Order: sequence, then structure tokens, then C-alpha cells
Amino acid sequence: MNSPAADRARYDRATAHLDAPLALVDLEAFDANADDLVRRAGGKPVRVASKSVRCRALLERVLARPGFAGIMSYTLAESLWLARSGFEDVLLAYPSADRAGFGELANDAKLAGAVTVMVDDPAQLELMDGARDGGAEEIRVCLELDTALQLFGGRVRVGARRSPLREPAELAALARTVAARPGFRVVGLMAYEGHVAGVGDALAGRPLRSRAIRLMQGAARRELAARRAEVVRAVRAVVPDLEFVNGGGTGSVQQTAAEDAVTEVAAGSGLYLPRLFDNYTSFKGRPAALFAQPVVRRPGVGVVTVLGGGYPASGAAGADRLPAPYLPQGLRYDPQEGAGEVQTPLLGGPADDLLIGDRVWFRHAKAGELCERFDTLHLIEGDRVTATAPTYRGEGRTFL
Repeated sequence: MNSPAADRARYDRATAHLDAPLALVDLEAFDANADDLVRRAGGKPVRVASKSVRCRALLERVLARPGFAGIMSYTLAESLWLARSGFEDVLLAYPSADRAGFGELANDAKLAGAVTVMVDDPAQLELMDGARDGGAEEIRVCLELDTALQLFGGRVRVGARRSPLREPAELAALARTVAARPGFRVVGLMAYEGHVAGVGDALAGRPLRSRAIRLMQGAARRELAARRAEVVRAVRAVVPDLEFVNGGGTGSVQQTAAEDAVTEVAAGSGLYLPRLFDNYTSFKGRPAALFAQPVVRRPGVGVVTVLGGGYPASGAAGADRLPAPYLPQGLRYDPQEGAGEVQTPLLGGPADDLLIGDRVWFRHAKAGELCERFDTLHLIEGDRVTATAPTYRGEGRTFL
């Protein structure tokens, strides 16, 4: 692995002919991260979370590698677009109310065979049936299990508020409801433990909180592993030919893959490795996706101003949702201005070595959301741009 200074020099050389702002993906780091995900999955296939990539060319690249199989999408419109583009196994990870999309799905055998939709409520089946527009294709259904850790009789909840279904009997009952309804077939089960997979357990300068997170995650993994196994048994009693049981995320690949009940794991952020994934004890990756902002002002000693840069990530607002100045190392935001809409002052000793037109390289807080800001990713190998690839935005696709 190169030093940060060597990487900065390499990125500057590779993009010297381009104007910033720009975004790049370091293919060597991307491929190394992909290999690490496969290693951690321990022989179980890795389904790629498209929301963390948002670039068809890179989805195709990673799916061509051994150990990866299928896409986990985030909207029905995206799922149909990917299926039309030739992706043959697309699991929609969230329920949808896209009536037009369901109408297309029910009227096209190719789409219906490639796309699986998420269900956790019989009302969603009603909505799909009402949107069929005469289409009689069988719709593939995946059931979602709530993974949250509940303590003190449910008075304390740790985990995202997703599916209302927690207990084996609840999932089995919904499986029976789907099986009894013409035009639908249960093919999978999903359980995403975001409080384990998406929360770092080694926070810099916060040892007590890090210890508390590790204790919580250990308890959550044990509780979920036991409950997930019971749920899978209950659902398989109704649907013996269940095709897959999906779980995990970048931060929990190896633990989730170790469960006998799980047949595949999901991951996506680990390919780009945004900065929210720096704080894990279980794995270390390589930053692969970066963006550069040009220096346009030098307001004084120890200060430069770059163009733009205010690209916050989704989630609860806070400093951890901001992009981080990455290269050269040692730059920081002005606490009174932060990351600006059209300009961003940066403080620190390295500012005095930056000239007008030089680049500052940033890392986004989350993975695929970077692609909502740029329409092109410059793909580099060594110190050369070897290809450019449109993002979803560059293809005119803004699904959310």
C-alpha cells in the first residue's frame, strides 16, 4: 500500500489534464477491497449494494469477480432499469409504492424473472395487485426480518426501524399469506443488522464509547443469530424451496457469513471505503473513491479556500456526515464555516504549500452518495486515467 503522500502525487499526475472539481475511483484499491470482502465472506456469495456504488460500469466490474453474485437495489425504478440493462438478479431492499413500476413488472416476463421485491406487510401485496394493469406475471417476493436489539422488555431498542416483523411466527404467517395469494411467490428472506454492519466500533479518542459499542454489537449478534435461525426454520416450513437468506453489510460480513442460516451476505460501501468505515476493529480497507476541489483563494497564512465541497451525507446531522479533507494531510474545516455550498475555507499548515489551481482531495462520509454530486467517475490505474464511467446521475438517473 502506498503512503498518503505517494497516493496524492499519483492522483495529481493522473488527473493533471482535467479540471476540478472531479471524482475518481482508484481501481487497484477498489479491487483489493473487493477481494477482502470475498475473503471475509468465507465462501458465501456477496450481493452488491448498488446504492453504495451508483455506477453501472463498476457494478459490472465487481460482479465479474469470483465471489460476487447479484445486486441489492434501492428503488423499484432502479431495479427495473438494471434488469433491462442485463443484470439478471436484482433484490430490491426496500418496500415500494411505485404503482407504475409494479405495472411494468407484472407485464414483463424478463423483468419479473430478474427482480425480487421486498414485503413486510400484506398491504404491500394489495398495492402491487392493484397496480398490475392486467399483468399476470408472478412477482418474486422477499420477506424482511427486523434485526433490532430490544432490551428491558422492549423499552430500549438499538437498530434501524425497518420491518415490523420480529418473531418466527410473524414471518411464517406472512409467508403463508403470500403463498395463498395468486401471482406471488416467496423466494427469499432478508435481515440487515445495520447497528452492527454500519456502526464503527473503534472511534478515535473515544475508548469508552467504543467499548460500549463492541459490547452492544456482541449482544446483538448473539441475539440475532439465534432468532434468525429460528425464523429461517419457520419460513422454510412454509416455503421449502426458499432460494436465499440475505444478511450483513460491509461491517459485519465475516460474522454474518458464519451463520449457518445465512446463504449470502450484502456489501457495497466496502468497495469505495468512505470515511464512516474507518472505525472498525474487524477489517481495514483502502480508500478507493475520492473527489478533488481546486484551490481558488489564499485568504491568509495557514488558510486556503477551495471551490464548493458542501456535500453532506444522509443520516442524523453531525460532523461525521461531512466529507473529510484527506490529501494533503493536516487540513481541517474552519468551525465557523464548515463545508460550504460554493466555497470551503480549509485551515492548517499544509495550506501554505498549496497554490491557486492545486487540488485538495476529499473522502465522502458515505459511499454511493458521492455519485449524486458528479456525473463522471475517472477510473485510474497507477498514475493514469484508464477509463471514465458515468454515474447514475451521468446517465440521467436520479432515483431518490
